[in-house]
Amino acid sequence: MRLAILGVGLIGGSIGRAARERGLAEVTGYVRNPAKRDECLEVGAVDRMAESIEDACADADVVVCCAGVASLVPMVEAALAAAGPDCVVTDVGSTKAELVEAIGGDERFIGGHPLAGAETAGVANARADLFILTPKAQHDAAVVDAVVERAKAYADAGANSLFVPFIYEATLIGRLCEKSPLPVNILV
Repeated sequence: MRLAILGVGLIGGSIGRAARERGLAEVTGYVRNPAKRDECLEVGAVDRMAESIEDACADADVVVCCAGVASLVPMVEAALAAAGPDCVVTDVGSTKAELVEAIGGDERFIGGHPLAGAETAGVANARADLFILTPKAQHDAAVVDAVVERAKAYADAGANSLFVPFIYEATLIGRLCEKSPLPVNILV
């Protein structure tokens, strides 16, 4: 699998490290500040650095947009424009209303949430256990299965629960509860 991480800081670097340490993906990173590229490579967060969002997203199977909430809309829009038709694009923002409204119905987008943080920042402090996906209620069983597979990887890494927003329809929550290897907690 080819994973692109746009914004390789604490959370983006943690995702990259998790994917690389488990042999799950070839990871391409992108940062706006070229001076940070070498550090991303040195700490093992990525396999290679791209010079543009378009380059990072080329042939990616999954793109993770890692930026502050105020910067996510243009970043996700650029990722969706550059990504192929079968690529999944997600984010690590803590809020979704503005982003989901801006993105519209593009089914390639699945909102994410870090569900954790640290008292430190930057790629040098990246950890492999800080992120989980939060699919939209209208996604089909294949997407639920993908989230369950991600939950299995988190369980293998030592995670002890899966969190989902309360706004999901009961059938989605039921499928997650039935299939997830982790206890499912509903965020209210």
